[in-house]
Amino acid sequence: MQPKHKLEMKGISIEFPGVKALSQADFAVESGEIHALVGANGAGKSTLMKILGGAYGHYQGEIYFDGQKVDIRHPQDAKRLGIDVVYQEVDTALIPYLTVAENIMLDVMANEMQGKHFIRWGQLHRRAREVMKQVGIQLDTSTLVENLTLAQKQLVLIARALATNTNFLVLDEPTAPLSQTETEELFRLMRDLVANQNIGIVFISHRLPEIFEICETITILRDGRVVADTTIETLTQQRLIELMLGHRFDETYPKMPVPIGETIFQVEELWEEQGRVRDVSLTVRAGEIVGVTGLVGAGKTELCKTLFGAYPIRSGQVRLHGKPLKITSPHAAVNQGVTLVPEERRKEGILVDEPVYVNLTLPSLDTFTRGVDFVDTRAERETARQLIRELGIRTPSENQKVAFLSGGNQQKVAVGKWLITDAEIYIFDEPTKGVDVGAKHDIFELIGQLAKRGKGIIYASSEIPEILGISDRIYVMYDYTIVKEFDTADATEEDILFYSAGGK
Repeated sequence: MQPKHKLEMKGISIEFPGVKALSQADFAVESGEIHALVGANGAGKSTLMKILGGAYGHYQGEIYFDGQKVDIRHPQDAKRLGIDVVYQEVDTALIPYLTVAENIMLDVMANEMQGKHFIRWGQLHRRAREVMKQVGIQLDTSTLVENLTLAQKQLVLIARALATNTNFLVLDEPTAPLSQTETEELFRLMRDLVANQNIGIVFISHRLPEIFEICETITILRDGRVVADTTIETLTQQRLIELMLGHRFDETYPKMPVPIGETIFQVEELWEEQGRVRDVSLTVRAGEIVGVTGLVGAGKTELCKTLFGAYPIRSGQVRLHGKPLKITSPHAAVNQGVTLVPEERRKEGILVDEPVYVNLTLPSLDTFTRGVDFVDTRAERETARQLIRELGIRTPSENQKVAFLSGGNQQKVAVGKWLITDAEIYIFDEPTKGVDVGAKHDIFELIGQLAKRGKGIIYASSEIPEILGISDRIYVMYDYTIVKEFDTADATEEDILFYSAGGK
């Protein structure tokens, strides 16, 4: 077992253009404990951990390791101390064209290959398999990372961290892409690392039941400041939410009563070219929110992407207002009134290096174009400012780069960009992943407003309480097809789990 260590951050402050992300924040974690770090979107959780991981070097304040002051300004500084951060954006942390083994052993190779010119590939794969066995991953080490699921990529990142001499492991929203079974396996691993290897774990999550299940101590951030540092047993979920948001909050699903109209969207015997969607039929009526649920890997995302033209259709029919649609690409889908807010927002839903106003107006650029090739940026900015107010996007201005927004505000941008298009069908794929309770409430209200305007909504999520709370009707997927349909009023969580797991 590793020796006991203590990590302390004192008076940490950091600013970005137009934003003071942290102000005099203190944080401490010890070996052998699982410590929760929570707060609403934009509170500064990820920023604080990026400072600890060496991603941001321009901070003010001090960091201590076992009582000794240390200087962490670069990721290598953190790694030398045995501090590893598994970030929420898994795709930006992995190299897609390298194998599982190469990604897991990347840091090890960087240290061991200095001055050498040859890699012992057999040894590399063998050591990667040893690490994966420790983590409980069963993957072919020669598989390219680009061919993995989001859940598998998450586990590869954790395995990479454990391949080095880790003292502290930071997990930023690690369960967001995982199924219930995969989450339970991750928790088993976390408990094992704490109990048997004396590793200290910082756990960031918006899923409050998970925090109460797995963590012992907790630090709560709000608006870049620490508002509480205590043990889990002193809190209730309601009190935790109040501390996060700064006011009382009733976490309900704001399902407004909306008259349901005629069927406007029909999918008949749909097959995706590679079998990622199999014989799916569904309908959506005007003003109706249709939930699509199932376990991770059931085919929800694949169905959403096929309906949006990102995956090719082999056979079947898609109709809008009775008219057959030719969905051959996302561009064709948008032109025919179908939009998608994708699960992986940073990779597929937004342009992180562009300003907020560019992201919000991009799908409707024709609206702001004068003549042949002149864009009316003044009109773009005015429209963006209006959307920012309506959606409650927290940003200094419409000119702020989306990369500097919190996860919840990035998601609002990913949703908001489609509102100008006035589409007919809005598809949401895991829209509340990595989003705090306040931002969730805002997204639910926005979806309700779309339904009130007579739009058809497809809401895909593995969060069954959300599906039950917001939808009018539910389709359950298993093995890339729909296996059950419910009126929401007649469905229970137990029923949905039964069919999600392949029950008949």
